[in-house]
Amino acid sequence: MYPLVFTRSLLPLRHVVIIGLHPAFLHTDSKCLAAAKKTTTAAGGVMGLGKGKKKGAKLGAVEKKEMPVETDPHKLINYVCGSNIYTTGEDVKIKEDSEYPEWLWSLRTGPPPTLEELDPNTKEYWLRVRTAGMRRNNRLRSMRRF
Repeated sequence: MYPLVFTRSLLPLRHVVIIGLHPAFLHTDSKCLAAAKKTTTAAGGVMGLGKGKKKGAKLGAVEKKEMPVETDPHKLINYVCGSNIYTTGEDVKIKEDSEYPEWLWSLRTGPPPTLEELDPNTKEYWLRVRTAGMRRNNRLRSMRRF
């Protein structure tokens, strides 16, 4: 009576009513019928794709914790405050300068070198040139009219 094309099609139940077919002809076993009911909604959308209630609305506002700040000058000078992540123990004690390696004192802690200060024979130079070119192209493209 009904064509076999509709017996195993992926038509949602809302289309079955429009076509005039009985839902029992679409899904022969109860598992398929239950799956069709779960994936379609009465509003016409698929569950989980933007329709329905928001899950985060039930949680409420998050309270902020205030962390204690160390104010003892002796401890601030002699220890790395906040370095102990465990509940027991103490922070790391700062050693004398002679106990640290020499390369530590020659590290560059300021801003990165400008493009003029870099050597053109290095990879870092060409990466910076490429980045500057991409930023320039993006800036020019954003100023273009449609």
